[in-house]
Amino acid sequence: MNTLRLAWDRTILELKMYARERDMVIFSFLFPVIMLAIFGVVFSSEIDAGEKAQGMNAARVFLPGMIAAGVLLTSFQTLAMSVAIERDDGTLKRLRGTPLPPVAYFLGKVGLVLITALAQLALLLVVARFVFDVRMPTEPAAWLHFAAFFVVAVVGGTTLGVAYSSLANPRSVTAVVVGPLLVLQFISGVYFTFGALPSWLQQIAAVFPLKWIAQGMRSVFYPASWAGQEMTGTWEVGRTLLVLAVWAVSGLVLCLRTFRWTRDS
Repeated sequence: MNTLRLAWDRTILELKMYARERDMVIFSFLFPVIMLAIFGVVFSSEIDAGEKAQGMNAARVFLPGMIAAGVLLTSFQTLAMSVAIERDDGTLKRLRGTPLPPVAYFLGKVGLVLITALAQLALLLVVARFVFDVRMPTEPAAWLHFAAFFVVAVVGGTTLGVAYSSLANPRSVTAVVVGPLLVLQFISGVYFTFGALPSWLQQIAAVFPLKWIAQGMRSVFYPASWAGQEMTGTWEVGRTLLVLAVWAVSGLVLCLRTFRWTRDS
């Protein structure tokens, strides 16, 4: 119980530090919401009559990708950058020498990711529904799948972010973390319709988790007839969950094997 109380206190501290970092708030928390609003307006005229008859509009087309990108921005990018900085400036070394249990530190990071990811998700859904009139799923099974995709994606993004922090330092963190993630967003169905991408790019994207998160979200928010645009012509719900679970477990293994409290250790 004492560890859980310390973890909650650490979560509150992490949230306060996160809120003070304006760059982090804009480029990880608000960025998907801003992009959804821009795309929802700019591409509104690109939706044809047949798509509109299915309840589609530009915001609904881009919503799954923005949710997927938001998950990795608030989990993977946030932790990869913050842990790398804390390791470099000696914060982790000082924390290691305090009575704070290591598990409380990591639970604090998990709490930060969960709260920010849920808040971002809620904001995305509110903007999509009430600003752009996006049709929301009505079947309980769709929301159950959504919850499963979201939880596994957050867990995977968190563990992978902590593991990936070992590759970055404050001088290279932008290039090492933001650069590859930005490229993945372009090839994983975030900024373009995934079916419109060349097949070889789709194959590359399928190696990484963002494509699978976006595909899972499309299965929730798109009409069933749009499944034909996927690589296999189906939503592959079970396979998507399996791939994301493998990434989450792999991230945990990498965390345990690569995490360092100091740069020189």
